[in-house]
Amino acid sequence: MIKEIFPDFEIAKTLEPEELAIFLLKLIDARGRSIHRNTMIMGIDHEMNAYTGDQQDLVFLRKISEAWCWLENEILLAPAPGNSVADWFYVTDKGKRILADQDFTKYRSSKLLQSEGLDVAIIQKVKPLFIRGDYDLAIFAAFREVEERVRKKGGYTPTDLGTDLMRKSFNPNGGRLINTSLPAPEQEAQAHLFAGAIGLFKNPASHRVVDYNDPKQAADIIHFANLLLKIVG
Repeated sequence: MIKEIFPDFEIAKTLEPEELAIFLLKLIDARGRSIHRNTMIMGIDHEMNAYTGDQQDLVFLRKISEAWCWLENEILLAPAPGNSVADWFYVTDKGKRILADQDFTKYRSSKLLQSEGLDVAIIQKVKPLFIRGDYDLAIFAAFREVEERVRKKGGYTPTDLGTDLMRKSFNPNGGRLINTSLPAPEQEAQAHLFAGAIGLFKNPASHRVVDYNDPKQAADIIHFANLLLKIVG
């Protein structure tokens, strides 16, 4: 059963816990009963080794354990009531809903936004929204972080907002965040870049519902926000 549910072993070992978690949840649900945590984790490792020929892989065991913790934290798994031992778990109603085709696809799309290379704020504040399929909120949160980072880095006040803040911060004539090593046209282009990004990806969501349905497009936009955060430093 595990071969039909889990990705290739080498791929599975590279996944983040939240990326691996959905496969773990599907496997637990397929068993159709309450599952003992440690028995399940060790069983997965044993089954994976059985068809790969590898010995016990501590790195993989830790990833499975972390994925389990993530499922608990998201309330996709919960302790089974009535058991004297707290290590028995069942798939919650929320978990069942996630395993429906549409939501399962959203969770699996998390591989489009892997943590490597992402700003810490994107990982902590944006990626959980993306994993749940809340792409519009994830994009808004990413560019709100850009706005907040620019405000903080430039020492501006909470009343400095949006595109005006970007143009003030990166104004070639006295902007606090302007890169003076760039030629004047590129300095101006940088101001346009930040103002345009905030105007296109953050401001509309502040005033109306913006519906992003394509996870690939959403991931690309969030990676753009991540690039802007790197520029700000």
